[in-house]
Amino acid sequence: MTPSADPLSATFAALADPTRRAILARLSEGEATVRELAAPFDISLPAVSRHLKVLQNAGLISQGREAQWRPCRLETRALREADGWIGAYRRLWDAGFERMDAYLAQIQKEERDGE
Repeated sequence: MTPSADPLSATFAALADPTRRAILARLSEGEATVRELAAPFDISLPAVSRHLKVLQNAGLISQGREAQWRPCRLETRALREADGWIGAYRRLWDAGFERMDAYLAQIQKEERDGE
């Protein structure tokens, strides 16, 4: 699947892996090289590069070119789109919780009034 075919699925697939989420967390602090990103993990540089490729294909990161370095940086557009999708459901859940809170408050009031 190409990222352009279904960007939201590519984003969630990339976020499904804890190593990739940790890489994104590190990049939220600023640019980093592949070697810097690999440092906290007990995996090979090629394995980290594969993770980076998934993140890049999902539009979550980009790589620049500075001399021999290829620093990675976080790209927030895909995360904003995922947050927007989740936000629609969050509003639905919040409305359900508000109705449940009102119902529980009504039951508690009825119990107090019945005493």
